[in-house]
Amino acid sequence: MRKVRHHGGMEPRPAIDTDPRLVGDRLRRLRQARGVSLSELARRAGIGKATLSGVETGTRNPTLETLWAITAQLGVPIGAILDTPAEPKVVRGSAVEAELLESFEDEHVTYELYRLRVPPGITQTSPAHHEGVSEHITVFSGTLSAGPLDAPLTAGPGDHISWRSDVPHGYRAHGPDIVRATLLMRYPAKP
Repeated sequence: MRKVRHHGGMEPRPAIDTDPRLVGDRLRRLRQARGVSLSELARRAGIGKATLSGVETGTRNPTLETLWAITAQLGVPIGAILDTPAEPKVVRGSAVEAELLESFEDEHVTYELYRLRVPPGITQTSPAHHEGVSEHITVFSGTLSAGPLDAPLTAGPGDHISWRSDVPHGYRAHGPDIVRATLLMRYPAKP
């Protein structure tokens, strides 16, 4: 397990603002509806069975990376396990804070629109999403490197980058400024 050091006085915070018991209950129902055992989902997502069990019971506060790994294996967007927000809900990774602004569907595709904040000095590595998922980022301030770990893209204010995120990928702010951006995630239905 990789340890994350927090710089600049940034304290680790929970990944989600939603009640973890509600998230766990939604996750368990999705897993059971797909006929996948707890052990099998944990193996596929690359996490411990005890971790997944704790997420499902609401006794563990998962990282954003863990939630993405789990939902990718279930073939659903992360919004499927979060509350439908009256106000934007914030999810946090090791480097990224993302406010879910809207989730919408168009035939066999689900889209999630996030407002991102990425502080400098911390790198976040995210697991692969399910096949065909793509991410589209527009940067408003700061400089961001993001995309596949083997071929990251760089964007500054006004720039747009996109990639297929069905491979491990990362996010990192460069320079002294916080990156502020939007992220549109496109999730085709899992085959």
